[in-house]
Amino acid sequence: RETAMSADMDRVAAVARAWSAAATPWDAAALAALYVGDAMLFGGRPGHSVGADGIAAYFDSYQGVILSASLDLFEQRIARIGESALLAQGFCTFAFVLAGDRPTRSVLRTTWLLDWSEGRTLIRAHHFSPVPEAPSLGG
Repeated sequence: RETAMSADMDRVAAVARAWSAAATPWDAAALAALYVGDAMLFGGRPGHSVGADGIAAYFDSYQGVILSASLDLFEQRIARIGESALLAQGFCTFAFVLAGDRPTRSVLRTTWLLDWSEGRTLIRAHHFSPVPEAPSLGG
């Protein structure tokens, strides 16, 4: 069991490294290639990006805005889902270099559903969001 958990953590870390490599410098096509064809993504823009075209358009919308980005996952919890998928949830620090060579950092909550049923580990669902300061109860 511990060996399987270690292998799952290694799988999550490898996807995070591939994501950072595709984002340094920012390469929308390389980032989109890390997702399955019917993937779903909630990211930093309004709306829901679905499917290869939607996810490619999402990353492309940052061309000229983000010059590069790197992702450092931490406090990840992993749940295996069947033989070829896992859910990883925790936090990340994003380090961005924005247009004008302006560095920024963000800490976000993270959820990835990873799938390797086709042989290569890809992201099937991606939901990153700000850590709330207080419950979002409206009113």
